[in-house]
Amino acid sequence: MERIKRIPLFIIAAVLVGLKTYLVYRFYFNLSIESIFQEIILFINAFAFSFFVFSIGVWFKERRQKKFIYITTIAMTFIVIANLMYYRNFTDFITLPTLMQVNNAGDLGGSMLSLVHIEDIFLILDVALIFYFAKKEAFPIDAFSTMFKRRIITVGLSVLALNLVLAEIERPMLFKRGFDREYLVKNVGLFTFHGYDAVITASMQSKRLFADGSEFNEIEEYVDNKVTDTKKADQKVDLKGIAEGKNIVYIAVESMQQFVINREVNGEEVTPFLNDLIQDSYYFDNYYHQTALGKTSDHEFLLDNSLYPLPNSAAFFTHAQNEYYALPEIINEEKNYQSYVFHANNASFWNRNVMYETLGYNQFFDVESYEFTKEDNIGWGLNDKMFFEQSVDILKEQQDPYYAKFITLTNHFPFDIPESEASLPLYESDSVTLNQYFQTVRYTDEAIKEFFDKMKEEGMYEDTIFILGGDHYGVPSYHNEELGEYLGKEITPYEDAKLQRVPFIIHIPGHDGDRTISTLVGQIDYKPTVLNLLGINLNEDIRFGSNMFNEPKDRKDFIAFRDGRVIGTEHSYAGGVCYDNETGKQVEEVNCEPLREKASKELNYSDEIIYGDLLRFYDFETGKVTKTEEEK
Repeated sequence: MERIKRIPLFIIAAVLVGLKTYLVYRFYFNLSIESIFQEIILFINAFAFSFFVFSIGVWFKERRQKKFIYITTIAMTFIVIANLMYYRNFTDFITLPTLMQVNNAGDLGGSMLSLVHIEDIFLILDVALIFYFAKKEAFPIDAFSTMFKRRIITVGLSVLALNLVLAEIERPMLFKRGFDREYLVKNVGLFTFHGYDAVITASMQSKRLFADGSEFNEIEEYVDNKVTDTKKADQKVDLKGIAEGKNIVYIAVESMQQFVINREVNGEEVTPFLNDLIQDSYYFDNYYHQTALGKTSDHEFLLDNSLYPLPNSAAFFTHAQNEYYALPEIINEEKNYQSYVFHANNASFWNRNVMYETLGYNQFFDVESYEFTKEDNIGWGLNDKMFFEQSVDILKEQQDPYYAKFITLTNHFPFDIPESEASLPLYESDSVTLNQYFQTVRYTDEAIKEFFDKMKEEGMYEDTIFILGGDHYGVPSYHNEELGEYLGKEITPYEDAKLQRVPFIIHIPGHDGDRTISTLVGQIDYKPTVLNLLGINLNEDIRFGSNMFNEPKDRKDFIAFRDGRVIGTEHSYAGGVCYDNETGKQVEEVNCEPLREKASKELNYSDEIIYGDLLRFYDFETGKVTKTEEEK
């Protein structure tokens, strides 16, 4: 016991914080551990950074050493807890650019409270112990010799180096695969990941400064040859120009996943209206959301630009001043369409008031455009039924033809709804999130039905083409055990990837050629699909999606995600494993290598366009790079 009491406090603090970090990795985050080797690396990286950081304190005098231990303990605990709260909502880790989005936090409210669990009290026990030991002087805080200081720092650096070596062995070229944040955290730890993220962020910010347009040649060649060679494309369904002269309404259905379609809870349909609408529409049942940290704003970015979201930030925040050639701008120039957005949230949320102007929208009807009281709120704001009712009144006063985007709000995490407003019996499982999700989905389904009814009443239905799409997942992977029980199957990484499908419906009043289409498609394909419906040919456009109605043989054979997953037509890569789509079974990783290479190349090209603001050098009429920075 006496020998233990002689251990310096900085080592005790390093062990306690390291242990907490490991327990969070292992039992709080939903990290997939596939081997003993991965378990060993996870254990080492939890302690490696902790020991290194606390060992820096030995260079301070006793009083400052104690203060350093206090500050370091609190800072590391804050980082761990903040990431845990973020992970429970987004199944991801905080990046530096995410911190630029803190003005979004004002609308989180009950969402944040729902992310706190009773067991989280254990995450501050080490803090209490360290402060107690320091106050009682249970462990020494000494003025160490120079030799001891050098040895401790050497040991700390050696452990960090060992962690990096083991990580490279387990996952070669790990830092080249930075888009897979889970692998980074599993292999090098949360704190090293944040250091890596800071370096990458600084590097990305400098790309615009040094871009001169010469980077475009390779990208343009790729897009021409691999994406937009539409002259040879056969269409599964030829709807070119069917929307010309008609109004187009797009409904972004908040957090709507495809698994609720045509399913029941307690013997009742979850989405009775959408189920009926699908029977009279084109329904894409293999349509994936491809959003990342920007969630709904990423979905909008994908749809309007056919570019991918950024890997560690939301383009709506970090690159709102870029030059884009977005859908609203194009349809205004080509067909004189006005574009409107309806969303009963703050104009500054996701920086929409700035980004919408950049993208070419004519008007944004935000929360100030609606009349309601607090009693009319459900969850994050105005309930969807009142939102649609008032929006139609606003819409009928606008100029035709128009493209109108409606963004719903009620079906938003944590899916709170008053009992008096819930028309679906509460599902019963160990996941409150999943239980409430079904009820808010049903409410939004009812709201959409009322919207269609009012459009008919106002005489606005027949001349409108309606498009409905889920913006991103609703139930985080954190709840996969309970969701698996509902679906009657185990949620493997492959099944979790398949759960990223969201509904996508195109309803054309009076059109009798409706059907379900199972072509592999994603949000990246929205822009060229709408342009095709309007009969607009853009051979010089820079985009990474193609018309959803093209025959599968004339489309890319993969859907890329920002987290490293790739869905292919025959194989899929998820959770570090390659799967056969037909059987859902694991196969040799070599089967997925071509998919991963193509996805990585396309994601990198998209990043180069956004980070370098390369579209400012591109003339969309001639399809040529017009000026380099030097020529300007």
